[in-house]
Amino acid sequence: MTDFTAVVRPELPPERIVARYRSHSRALFWPSVALVAIATASGYFLGRFAVEWQNTAALAAAIVLAVLFWLLPTLRWLARRCTVTTRRVISVRGLVVRERQEASLLRGFDVTLRRRGLQPLFRSGDVTVHSGSEHPLVISDLPDAGLIVAALTELGDDAYAHGARRPQFE
Repeated sequence: MTDFTAVVRPELPPERIVARYRSHSRALFWPSVALVAIATASGYFLGRFAVEWQNTAALAAAIVLAVLFWLLPTLRWLARRCTVTTRRVISVRGLVVRERQEASLLRGFDVTLRRRGLQPLFRSGDVTVHSGSEHPLVISDLPDAGLIVAALTELGDDAYAHGARRPQFE
């Protein structure tokens, strides 16, 4: 005699992390250019003004510009990440307010890859996971997007092979 729960819900292998991703690092190109420009301008202008308050105002302006054009975009890039496990895809974003979205790989799902602009040149793209909910999981500008789509498809096939989508009756 078999245990009823083992028949209805077969034992799944433990969940493992397959990959962790952030959006493509080219998003940091313009913030880095801005930081170099701010540092160059600060090195040239600081100490050149005759009145001390003007030097202090130039330093304060350089700090404000560095925070706005380098620090905030870098923190925003760091605050967005995607984790692919053997059972689900998890997207987390946000600095102050965290938004977490998950898509299960154990149910039927569809993966779509969309490339726009310069994304084909960098092998990146926007990956959309439709798992039957009304809000699909969209992960934008992932590096190696084709590899991620292939991995998600294989993980979905593995979940089907382990019987996660269909009950096994004896």
